[in-house]
This record gives sequence, C-alpha cells and structure tokens, in this order.
Amino acid sequence: MEAYLDAFIAFIRAERGLSGKTVDAYAADLAVYFAELKQRGLTQPERVTAEDILRHLSALNARGLSRRSQARHLAAIRGFHRFLVAEKYLEKDATEDIDTPRSARKLPVFLTLEEVEQLLAAPEEHTPVGQRDKAMLEVLYATGLRVSELVGLGINDIQLSAGYLVAKGKGSKERIVPVGSIAAEKVQAYLEGARPVLLGKHESKALFVTPRGDGFTRQGFWKLLKRYALKAGIRKPLSPHKLRHSFATHLVERGADLRAVQAMLGHADLATTQIYTHVNSARLRAVYDHAHPRGDDVRGRGGGSMGGKAPARKPARKT
Repeated sequence: MEAYLDAFIAFIRAERGLSGKTVDAYAADLAVYFAELKQRGLTQPERVTAEDILRHLSALNARGLSRRSQARHLAAIRGFHRFLVAEKYLEKDATEDIDTPRSARKLPVFLTLEEVEQLLAAPEEHTPVGQRDKAMLEVLYATGLRVSELVGLGINDIQLSAGYLVAKGKGSKERIVPVGSIAAEKVQAYLEGARPVLLGKHESKALFVTPRGDGFTRQGFWKLLKRYALKAGIRKPLSPHKLRHSFATHLVERGADLRAVQAMLGHADLATTQIYTHVNSARLRAVYDHAHPRGDDVRGRGGGSMGGKAPARKPARKT
C-alpha cells in the first residue's frame, strides 16, 4: 500500500492544488489506514474491499473520533483509491458505495451590524498603521475573503476604478469579487498615504505591508483583529472567519441571491453556502420570539409561521 503513497501525495499536491496542511492531513490519515489494514494482513490494494474500509471507519468511531474527522479520513481513503483506479493500478474503487458520515453542522457565529460598525471604527486613521488597518478591515467585511486571501493580495490584484479584486482561493483558484465604494475609498487613501510611509525605502508586491516591507501573515492579522475587537468593546470571541460569516449572513438577510454569495465566497458547493439561509431563519425566529408579545407562547405551542409584518431591520451598510 505504501508503495503508491508518494505518487498519490505528488498528485494531490500538483494536480489538485491542495494546501500543504491538507496534504499532510491526508498523509497522516492514510498512514493510520495502512497500519490497520496491515494488522489484518492486507498489504495489497486490490485485496481491500468496502467491508474492510467500513471496519476501519468503525474502529475510528470506537476510538471516539468525531464525525468530521471520520469524514476527512474517508476523503483521504476515497481519493487514494480513486487515484489508483485512474492510474490503472486497480480496476474497481472499493469506496464508491460508501457514504460520507454526516455530522450536524453548527450555525456560524457572526457579528451584528452594530458590532461591525464598532469594529470598523476602531482603527485611528490619522496614523499610517491605523489607515492601513482600517483599509484591511473594510476590505475583509466588504468582500468576505478568507484571511489567507486577504493577506495574500498583491498590489495588482485590486482594481479600484473597476470596483473588484482578484482573490486566490483554495487550490490556487482565482475568482473576481466586487469591492464596495467605502472599502475602495479606504484602500485608495491607504495606497496614496500610509503604504509609501510604511514601506519607506523598501519595495513590496504585497498590497498590505508592514514597516519592514513584508506582507502580512495570517497570525499577524489575527492579532490585529483581536486588538481592535477589544478596543471596540466586542466581548464575543472574534476571528477573521467570523467576519467572513458576517459578510455572508448580512447579504443573505437582505435577499442576496445565494449563488451570487457562493461565487463571492468561493464555495465549490452551493450546499456549503446554504448554511447562511439557516442562520437567517434562526435569527428571524429569535427576533420574532423577542419582539412579538406572544412570540414565546406561539413557539411553546409549536406555532411555525410568522404572521403579519416582519420586524424592521436596519438598512444595509454600503460597503
């Protein structure tokens, strides 16, 4: 089994463009898989059956591994067996009739509009660092980028006059994402003012830079965000990904087309984006129960529909 591992790892790294972290996780999961099969005398891939793989998944479950981790193990195993079939090492994929373990998906945590406004107001724009940080936060909320995509932006990846940027997502896939007027204005001010000051005599292809001329790291931006969250009085745990959730949630709340949100977020599957429709429903239910004089009573009796007018909502911020 191990004889084919190097070829598979090279394939997923080069052909599928998976991140180093994902490649390492797949390699580790397959090592566990190979070891368990070897204990049962299975060292040739053509001898492995669907029952053998199911026994392996059952063993993972017995060890207390979460369904999400089991699903990742199966993804690695499925990818490995499909690779062997595609490369003509095997005639049949033993995983083709095995379903991925389903897990209950938690609703994403997001900021309210008021909390977003407080966060975006936290940087002090009269300083070069504050001007840069303001631009970064505005872009993140206006586009819903992943933090790796934000810090990976190059100086040529954003077209302010046309109102869009080019994000490099998972698997090095590029997508075009609109940039609203406020975010574009803050980036323009940063490019004309703070960026030359921060760079000094240095040169950099990165859009957002440090005084050393380096681009930002994910960890560096995470620390920056936590500092501004504290300054803004936001007590809930905050991460760059929660700003991404906030971007998507606020769009869906205001009737944005789900496929448009999918394209902006860079989701390969619409089902991933649909979680934000559940967030919207849950939030409306909570608003109704809180605002309607008989809201809790209706819920207690199992009432499902919300009659009358929907609660008024604050107008969307033009980002």
